[in-house]
Amino acid sequence: MSAPQSPAELFDLTGKVALVTGGSRGLGREMVLAFARAGADVVIASRKLDNCQALAETVEEMGRRALPVSAHVGHWDECDALTEQAYAHFGKVDILVNNAGMSPLAPSSVETSQELFDRVVGVNFRGPFRLSSLIGQRMYDGDGGSIINVSSSGALFPAPRYGPYAGAKAALNALTTAFAREFAPKVRVNTLSAGPFLTDISKSWPDESERTWHNAAGRAGDPHEVVSTALYLASPASSYTTGSLVRVDGGLY
Repeated sequence: MSAPQSPAELFDLTGKVALVTGGSRGLGREMVLAFARAGADVVIASRKLDNCQALAETVEEMGRRALPVSAHVGHWDECDALTEQAYAHFGKVDILVNNAGMSPLAPSSVETSQELFDRVVGVNFRGPFRLSSLIGQRMYDGDGGSIINVSSSGALFPAPRYGPYAGAKAALNALTTAFAREFAPKVRVNTLSAGPFLTDISKSWPDESERTWHNAAGRAGDPHEVVSTALYLASPASSYTTGSLVRVDGGLY
């Protein structure tokens, strides 16, 4: 064990490379910017390359390096290609954030099509499995690292008509436990279980005056409020935290 470090040293990511899927907007964007501010270079992956490029420019203006990549993590081969591009450009990945997700609502469970089911499971579970398998093994064979699976309160409090999404996120939670053991002790794997956040997706929600927030905070979170937990899980500050699920949901009940 090394000597105790200052808080600034514990959260310092200088020299690290972070790969964030769904990294061009919402919680992913907040994490990309936070990691860059903490000293990391970043791989920004999402389906829309232009959004990734715009954020990459912002990161580079901060003095960090950034690689924008168009990738649909629901597609197995694109996960392989994303991994290869990241390692070809930076030579390593120290932090993997499986943040990309989708939660389309079907009219009913019986009316959920196989295509919709497969898309939801692909993005929320198959992609994180493939990326964690590829990058986690390279981390284990190298200097170690941290994998953060961004899950959802939907896995803990599943709602009607969200069965495929809730099931996929519950599977992602299980994946955290499996990979935390498989890549131990060099790779830490944890779940960040996010509750309601006021990202661009929230624009389709009913007005707050029409909602009852079933959490202790009595409100949805601002996107920047995910940052402290993400930095904790990505950095040496969480050196003894692995296989854990950390709820960032305002105390949902």
